[in-house]
Amino acid sequence: MSLRPRIRELSVLGFCLVAALLSWPEPVAAQSYPAKPIRLIIPFGAGGITDVSGRLVAQYLGEELKQQVIVDNKPGAGGSIAAQSLAQAQPDGYTLMLGTVGTQVVNKMLYRRLNYDPAALTPVSLVSNSPYVMAAAGIDGVDNLQTLVKYAKSHPGALNFGSAGNGSSPHLGIELFKLTTKTNIVHVAFKSGAEAVNAAIGGQVQLVIDAIPVIQPQAKAGRLKMLAIAASTRNAAAPDVATSAEQGLAEFQIGSWNALVGPPGLSKDHVKVLGEALARALKRPNLAKRLADMGIETMPSGVAAYDAHVRSETGKWAKVIQAAGTQLD
Repeated sequence: MSLRPRIRELSVLGFCLVAALLSWPEPVAAQSYPAKPIRLIIPFGAGGITDVSGRLVAQYLGEELKQQVIVDNKPGAGGSIAAQSLAQAQPDGYTLMLGTVGTQVVNKMLYRRLNYDPAALTPVSLVSNSPYVMAAAGIDGVDNLQTLVKYAKSHPGALNFGSAGNGSSPHLGIELFKLTTKTNIVHVAFKSGAEAVNAAIGGQVQLVIDAIPVIQPQAKAGRLKMLAIAASTRNAAAPDVATSAEQGLAEFQIGSWNALVGPPGLSKDHVKVLGEALARALKRPNLAKRLADMGIETMPSGVAAYDAHVRSETGKWAKVIQAAGTQLD
């Protein structure tokens, strides 16, 4: 038999083999993710602003991924219990967490012995932010931040503010206000934001700061007076309330922000799938409206935006915590 036909036969066979390899489907794991429901850990209890926004995001993210996203509330220790659970999870893309300023930034400054490393968690994207509102009760002549500062400076140590506990975001928010304005206001810690608000209504404290959905109903009922949105731009849910920036206190900005994060070692492929699905979900008009109605704003997508935000927040809160001398263990 001549070699020429044999060589031609082998060449055709080789071409077919290469073509078959090029058309071979991707590995099943990469091709089908997610192939089962995803667990989203929420680091606070049901009913709070983090839980409410997390459940909405879980619903629409699940629709984009075509898999159910199941919410799992794990409150306690400023979010550390939830973050530790995430840190110990398999990096297979089926366990995620709605991170907060606590879990991602301030816990490492507040706790001497933290049971997880925030920097080891895998960021996917920022999600949303709910700007806080400064509110007052029972302070004659105080209806904005400037009159509050004037009153506080002329009555040092006479005003009390209530928070959801030492190291909570409302606590740090008031400490930021004190540092920015050089005022002396006494902190009173409660077990929850709701207790702090009730204490203001009942006259035990004169100041509180919390998310718009927490403060606004009491303001509409005449029990609290909203002094400012602690942000640079007005909020659609409370358009008549001036911002801290408008009132000359641009550094006084705080809100309850969230980010989608995964366990250490989550693959770039999973991050990409999750990040793209989340970006699509946040652009859906129904979700955007439901969040906006509660004063919750969506944040820039992607890992780069997350990294920049965390760097900024780390520098900001390090100064506040150092000045306040806050330590939780």
